[in-house]
Amino acid sequence: MELSDADTNPHNDDEIDIELLGHDKRIDWVLQTNVYANGVGTGREEKFYFWFDPTQQHHYYSILWNSHHIVFLVDNIPVREFPNNGKFSTAYPSKPVSLYVTIWDGSEWATNGGKYPVNYKYAPFVASFTDLEMTGCITNSTQPGSSCSNATLSSIDPVQGPDFVKLSNQQMSAMDWARRKLMFYSYCKDSARFKVLPPECN
Repeated sequence: MELSDADTNPHNDDEIDIELLGHDKRIDWVLQTNVYANGVGTGREEKFYFWFDPTQQHHYYSILWNSHHIVFLVDNIPVREFPNNGKFSTAYPSKPVSLYVTIWDGSEWATNGGKYPVNYKYAPFVASFTDLEMTGCITNSTQPGSSCSNATLSSIDPVQGPDFVKLSNQQMSAMDWARRKLMFYSYCKDSARFKVLPPECN
């Protein structure tokens, strides 16, 4: 699942991702989250093992994105928060985006750095979706006015309201559990990739 404006800003795009990375019999399914802005090619990935088999039934994957933070949730459990606290304003997505949901071949990087490529003898590959819900203001690049520019943001976009400014204590506890027990990669700990860690990692 990807929020992106690459169709209108191919060289300066914002992107927010939830990706399910395929597995083989040796490796569990992986959830990857990513954020980048203004066409910056270096993503801010974090990877988690699931606490369930995502192929056995439908699960809820959510992205809460407002001017305060981006929160990634699985079955309403927050696994990652990317706050907009001023440390990295140029890396915080801010442009109108479209939603894309698809299957694609990430063999070059997704499975142990490309060690296990997709085996097309198992094609066709199928994903099913249900209960898709989107809330927010609507913008149209071909029209000068939009619902995003009328009145105050909180009155037209519920996720800008007071209930979504910060995580509750219960949500913080759940996220702490997910990050301690399930997260196995964070760009903030990848000193081989970053000679100087991004500012939000400090």
